Amino acid sequence: MREISANKEVVDLYNGALVRHDDLCMLLELANEENDEQTLAEVENDLRKLCKEIDEVEFQSMLGGKDDPNNALVTIHPGAGGTESQDWAQMLMRMYLRWIENNSFGHQVLDLQSGDEAGIKSVTIEVTGKYAFGYLKAEAGVHRLVRISPFDANSRRHTSFASVFVYPEIEDDVEIQIDTSDLRVDTYRASGAGGQHVNKTSSAVRITHLPTNIVVQCQSERSQHRNKDAAMKILMARLYQRKKEEEDEKLSEIEKNKKDISWGSQIRSYVFHPYNMVKDHRTNLETSNVQSVMDGNIDDFIHAFLIGKDAKAGNAAA
Repeated sequence: MREISANKEVVDLYNGALVRHDDLCMLLELANEENDEQTLAEVENDLRKLCKEIDEVEFQSMLGGKDDPNNALVTIHPGAGGTESQDWAQMLMRMYLRWIENNSFGHQVLDLQSGDEAGIKSVTIEVTGKYAFGYLKAEAGVHRLVRISPFDANSRRHTSFASVFVYPEIEDDVEIQIDTSDLRVDTYRASGAGGQHVNKTSSAVRITHLPTNIVVQCQSERSQHRNKDAAMKILMARLYQRKKEEEDEKLSEIEKNKKDISWGSQIRSYVFHPYNMVKDHRTNLETSNVQSVMDGNIDDFIHAFLIGKDAKAGNAAA
């Protein structure tokens, strides 16, 4: 029923745009016959709206992957460089949280490991909403930052790296068999602001899948049971992605893009000094408005990547 509803929505969007197009053509013909300038101005204004609507319908057609409509699990890890990279990872987390808010998606931070001095060592964010994975899969890869370091007393320029991985959240009806004997479940005290509960209970959960050595963890909930459920959700997503890759390597869009978090492997560069620029190396799209990008306005980069990717797929099929 969910699939039928999603398909119906796409068809309704197309049919609605088609009806409005035909109505505008008739109205334009009448306005030209009567030389009605006011009606012509109204048609021009409605035509602009229709063009935006058609662009949205066209873009929605790019999100035709099996997992594109799903929720997403976003993980961010800093590269080598200690505090510098950890601070950059936190800046990326803020950027994505702003994007999530701007696009009316829901989210929950499932696991957050704070850095020793500043920034974060890792974070896993569950993003909920229609096509969350379809959009955010464009962000998977290594992100590079160039800036004057606030942690350098000599104010030297530093380059930092952080990796972003995006996994589709898997529905309960997907057949992923997990033998409980293959799991090692560890509990520990959650880190955070402290408080009586944090100090006295081991509510955080870490699960290790022994055959694959995949490790997931969650400490966002006060209940150990809820943390375990959330960790299992992440593990299911990781195992499902692994299964997809084993069945057909050509369909891998996530793990295939995993590279060293270092020079020459970045998908996007964010330059704060000596000039302002954000450039996506896959599409060559760039902007000098760095602050806007860091405030979550990354839709242009996402659209350019998905449209470019779809065009390449079409050329290959032809």
